[in-house]
Formats: sequence, structure tokens, C-alpha cells
Amino acid sequence: MNRALTEKELLDCFDESLKNGSIYILYQPKINHSTGRMIGAEALMRWSSPEFGMQYPSDFIPVLEKNDLIYRADLAVFDNVCSFLRECLDSGIKPVPISVNMSRYDIYRKNYVEEIEKLRLKYNIPVKYLHVEVTETSAIGGMELVSGVLKQLHEYGYIVEMDDFGSGYSSLNVLKDLAVDVIKLDMRFLSGNIGGRGGTIISAIVQMAKWLGTPVIAEGVETMEQADYMKSIGCKYVQGYLYSKPVPKEEFCSKLQMVDHEPLTPALDLIREMDAGRFWDPRSMETLIFNNFVGGAVIFSYQNGKAEILRVNKKYVREIGMNMMEQEIINSDPFSGMDENNHKIFTETLERAISSNDEESCETWRTVCSKICGEDKICIRSYIRMIGKTETQYLFYAMVHNITAEKRRYDELFESERRFRFSSEQANVYAWEVDIATKDMRPCFRCMRDLNVPPVVHNYPEPMIENGLFPPDYADMYREWMRKLESGEVDSLDGIIPLTIGRIPFHVRFTLERDENGEPLKAYGSATLVVDGEENK
Repeated sequence: MNRALTEKELLDCFDESLKNGSIYILYQPKINHSTGRMIGAEALMRWSSPEFGMQYPSDFIPVLEKNDLIYRADLAVFDNVCSFLRECLDSGIKPVPISVNMSRYDIYRKNYVEEIEKLRLKYNIPVKYLHVEVTETSAIGGMELVSGVLKQLHEYGYIVEMDDFGSGYSSLNVLKDLAVDVIKLDMRFLSGNIGGRGGTIISAIVQMAKWLGTPVIAEGVETMEQADYMKSIGCKYVQGYLYSKPVPKEEFCSKLQMVDHEPLTPALDLIREMDAGRFWDPRSMETLIFNNFVGGAVIFSYQNGKAEILRVNKKYVREIGMNMMEQEIINSDPFSGMDENNHKIFTETLERAISSNDEESCETWRTVCSKICGEDKICIRSYIRMIGKTETQYLFYAMVHNITAEKRRYDELFESERRFRFSSEQANVYAWEVDIATKDMRPCFRCMRDLNVPPVVHNYPEPMIENGLFPPDYADMYREWMRKLESGEVDSLDGIIPLTIGRIPFHVRFTLERDENGEPLKAYGSATLVVDGEENK
């Protein structure tokens, strides 16, 4: 018959149970849900009374802790795991890393880490095959002590996993202060319906863990729906009844030989020049530079065609404009204001940055909605560089410039020139434009057709004087016109000038275009034939 033993009964048979194997180990695999491969396993302590059957861990663990016996049980588990790994290695069976629990009472016990290290060396087990799990609650009330134990474990080369993350009341504080290598997420957050508030919390934890470079294992996964949901938010590693219940070592040994293995990979591989911890630290030099000594800058993630803004500096907020708040920008979807063409331009730039591992740039228009200013369309020039990646997710840093005014001025000027050229050709008028900075002249179609003017005339007007289009006796006067336009002394000029070798009179006009600072930008010229003292209309 099955019956829970009393505390006295448990204590009375503890020593004998350790010797005869009534206290034993089951192994539960850890699986990559994306590939179906095994990445490790957890060793779980079990106790079965020959007379009264299985005892629940929730019944016997507290008794062992209360009576200062848990460390002996934990050492026995570690010894058995090392023995099993040695059997695998001697038999030519490739093992996976096996995690062994370390209770808060073990942490408080002096020299416990040295004791497990002696056992590892006794069996000559490579340290990569042994992980140590500590619980989140073990850190409560003893953070400095736990940090010291974790440091000691790391010095010996052990990977440290935080078990039952999310089950305590200080999860974020523990995550901030303890240097754990792997987080095991308590799936009780997802009890009941998938998603909801619990799903939102889990998604946030997974994202935070990624930027800390910490892989996440979802523990207690029982359904395909749960596993698929975890995979969708970036957590592909699972442990639970969906793939396997805890099994004896013989059955686990068979699984080792049947299921492909793969190593546990880091959550985020940042470029070597970046220290993730310092970059997110508000007191670091990296953050100081990001906030004060660069232009508008943004950090965002990109996965499966979706982007998420993670961080912006104040200059970025000013570049976007529209009196938007920083949090308002962070909460927005970067792609929501782009049409199909601009979305394509931006994503193609991201793909180039991924491929080249170098800075890539693009210009995109997007509609920005502000609670204060309403809606407007802006053009952003972005210089983008990939700074980190996982198997499916990328982290980007971008410098941005708002070039809306520049683009609109260019578009308006282009349209004005287009209309002018069209009307000039229809009215039998010769037209051209001169770039003040380069002295390049671009003629209209009729100039090229009737006067054999090339598509671009460099060092204008000298080539036109040399080929006789402007007669020698008017050359200095025309040069003086160009000097006044180039210096910005005048906004327009006009006069009658005999053109071509035949000295045909034309009414020549110039209008100056200035930039936003009032400096000369372009000069627009036209020549209209004069007949009997009047212009040919």
C-alpha cells in the first residue's frame, strides 16, 4: 500500500535508503523544440519505500532540509550522476550535460563546492557535462553568499542554471545581481489559457534574458501548444512531459543513443567590440557616448520580418520630431508607417547589413502619428549596422537624420524645373540650368538639338564662348553676369545678346535659386528670339 511516511519514519530509514538505493535518481531530458534534439537533462531525486511506496519530494525534501540531511542526499545524487556519466564515457556513449540541484542549505554549508569538485575529479568527468542548478529562492536573504558560491562554481568551470525562475517574489532583482548562465522558467505562468498577462510577462523575461546573453529553458512544458507558444516568443528549449517524463538511467541511456544531441547556444552573440552589460548600464561610458556624443541613434531588434525598438537617445526623439515622447516612440511599430515600397527598401537594407557585417544606408518615407501634432510624413536617412544576432533574431544600431525638408525642397525644385522645361520647349524658347557650385550647365532638348550643345557643359560659360555661341565682344559682359549670380549679388539678370556666329539677337534672362541658408544654388537661364525689336512670342 502507498502511504506517506512520517517525519520520524523518514529519518529512521534515511541512512538505509541511501545505501540500498531506495533514494535514487531519474533523468528528464531537455529538448530543443525547434530541432527535436537533446541539449541536456536534469537529475531528479526520488525516494521509494519498499513497504509504503513512492514518497513525494514535497514531503521528504522539507524533512531532510529541516534536519540538516539534505546535503548528504544532494552529494549522493551528484556521486550517482558522476558514476552514470563515467559509465557512458567508458561505453562509448556520448552523454549530454546533466544538471544537479544545489539547495540553499548546500549553499550555506561551507566547502560544499569543494566536495562536489572532489567527486567530479574522482570519476574524471569533464566539467562540461555537469551543470549546477540553484533556485531563485535560495538567494533571498543571502545574495552576497550566493554570489560567492556562483563565482567559485564558475572558477571550476561549471555552468550554473537558475531553477524555478519566476516562482519567487524578487525575480528581476535576482536576475540583475546573480551571474547565472541559464534561466529555467517556471511554466506556472502559463497555467490555464496561453497568452494573457502571464504570456506577456514570460515574453518580457525571454527578451530580457536574450540581451543578457542568457539562454532560457521552459520547465514543466506538457502540451504542444505551450511549446509552440514558447518557441514563438524566442524560447526554443523545453523540459517536461511533452517530450519525456523523468526516467530511470537505463531508459535515459537508451534515449541518449536514439536522440540526436546538440549544444546549448548563447541567447545573443554580440559583436566583439561590444560589452552588452556595459552598453545597457546607464552609468557606463558606452551609454554616455550613446546619449550625448552621437547624433540621433536607435537600437532595435529584427525577427521574422518584425522590428522592435529597444532604445533611443534624445537626439533621435528630436530627429523624429512631432513632439513625441521617448516611450511613445519605443512602444511604436517601426514598420507601421511605411508603405510597401519603403518597407521593402528598409528590410533589404537590414539584409545587406546582415550579409556584409558592415554599415549600410537607406532613405525611407514613413507616416508618423503624434498625440500632439497629429500625422505627418517624414523622410529618414538611416545608417544601419548589425551589432548582435541569435539563430533567428538580429540586433541593430542605427544613426538617423531627418531629411524631410531637404527632400521636399528637392522635389519641389525638380517639379518646377520639369514644368519650366516643358513650357519652354512648347514656346520655342531655349532653356538651361547652371549648378553654381560645380559650374556644370545642363541644356534643354532644343539646345542640344538646334545648337549641338552636349548634355552637360563643364566650367560654364567658357566652352560656350570658345565655340562661338557667345560672341567675343560680349564674353566679358557674360562672365560678369555669371560672377554676380555666383556671388549672390543679384536674384535676376536680363538683356539682349547676339548669339551664335550669325549674331542673332536673343533676350537672355537669368533667375537665381538660393538654398535654405540664402546661398546661391542654381541659376536658370532662357533665351527668346528677338524679331524687329520685339521678342518672338
